[in-house]
Amino acid sequence: MNKIPVFLFVVVLFGGIYACTHEPTDPNAGVPPPTVSINCNPDTVYFTNEVMPIIASNCAMSGCHDAVTRADGVELTNYTKIMKYVKAGNAPQSKLYKVIITTDPGDRMPPPPLSPMTTAQIAKIRKWIDQGAKNNSCIGSCDTSKFTYAAVIKPIMDNKCVGCHKPGNLGGNVDVSTYIGTRAVALNGTLLGSIAHQSGFSPMPKNSAKLSNCEITQVSRWIATGSLNN
Repeated sequence: MNKIPVFLFVVVLFGGIYACTHEPTDPNAGVPPPTVSINCNPDTVYFTNEVMPIIASNCAMSGCHDAVTRADGVELTNYTKIMKYVKAGNAPQSKLYKVIITTDPGDRMPPPPLSPMTTAQIAKIRKWIDQGAKNNSCIGSCDTSKFTYAAVIKPIMDNKCVGCHKPGNLGGNVDVSTYIGTRAVALNGTLLGSIAHQSGFSPMPKNSAKLSNCEITQVSRWIATGSLNN
């Protein structure tokens, strides 16, 4: 029997270990693409448009359930991984739903001192699960002529950014949970640079789809007209 040189054995062994533990940089690599509807049905909750941004902002941030940290062995960065904790059609029996509604501080997600999800966010996730927890998305109507803070900008921040950028979890020392905080990053160029994935800025939101061109245009126009609290 031929003997394998020790150094070669070590190279092969460690090469195999790193090959097995390597994670793709794209969190959606290998995940089937969502079913896309041309129009958004107001009675349907869409995973890509609504659910994934909420989970990415409140659960899959750095230090929790992102691809790097995997707190408690849980990663919630894409549809396939999230479905490990979802029982389609039955929200009350889904672990994901249970941990976002519990009042037990030791079990609740996001954990204290972070704020719990809002009533509206919890209701949206429940409805999505009860509707079958589908990997779906839609191309909704978006009006670039509308870009007021209250009607457009704040909802975008609340659903796709606030989870990682609020008191108690100030990612990058940025707070977009209030008008004042949002205006600050609007004026210094960070907000638009990040959501538009411009060179030199950290692309946002993390672990979720890039904002639509329409949403980016709305933010851009809000900033260009003075970032008003309107």
